[in-house]
Amino acid sequence: MNLQMIGTGNAFAKKYFNNNALIEQDGFKLLIDCGITAPLALYELGIGMEQLDAVLITHTHGDHVGGLEEYGFQMKFKHGRKPILYLAESLVEPLWTHTLSGGMTQDGLERLEDAFEVRTLRVGDVQELAPNLCVELIRTQHIRGKKSYSLVLNRDVFYSADMTFDPELLTTLVRDRGIRRIFHEVQLEGPGEVHTTLNELLSLPDDIQEITKLMHYADNKDQFEGRTGRMEFLEQGLVYSI
Repeated sequence: MNLQMIGTGNAFAKKYFNNNALIEQDGFKLLIDCGITAPLALYELGIGMEQLDAVLITHTHGDHVGGLEEYGFQMKFKHGRKPILYLAESLVEPLWTHTLSGGMTQDGLERLEDAFEVRTLRVGDVQELAPNLCVELIRTQHIRGKKSYSLVLNRDVFYSADMTFDPELLTTLVRDRGIRRIFHEVQLEGPGEVHTTLNELLSLPDDIQEITKLMHYADNKDQFEGRTGRMEFLEQGLVYSI
């Protein structure tokens, strides 16, 4: 399984695209989140939207879903097919009503299912999306009142959504469930009110830090090179074998 970060930046980053990832397993391409910058990021990597087999959404903030309008329209009007969209059932209604309906509603497009082939995922269920690729949703805390879901890929890789620090979850995943890779969002400075801070991640045991790579960072990331303990930054555009 390969992971390519088409973007590694946080919601306010300008040097880096939105934190969205392309997973490829045996030729199947799954985009994790499709933020505002996703169409341009894919274009610059030479990846057409029609090459995606599916998109999975972790939560409904713009840097994670803002590119879905273009994706849906491109697939409908340029390629004549309805794209597959995976998400928690609890996100279906708010994604359409609060985010996509204003721009996408027209004759024949009046609900999320009209624009996408919606496939819902349930928390705790391991669901096979393609041969040799399965996903499990884990509910993690981000902003009160808004649901957000992190992912376990192929039972042994943890990919965080935006989330506040949860050392108990991370420790349980590694110690009890055999997670061998962690891709975790990081807020480099300030208090972690709705995100996990670098200082919080630095409090993790060394063995957990060693399997953790950092993403969703700010434009001043270069100032923190060498200051991340045993953890390393994910780099935009690189392909990682996981």
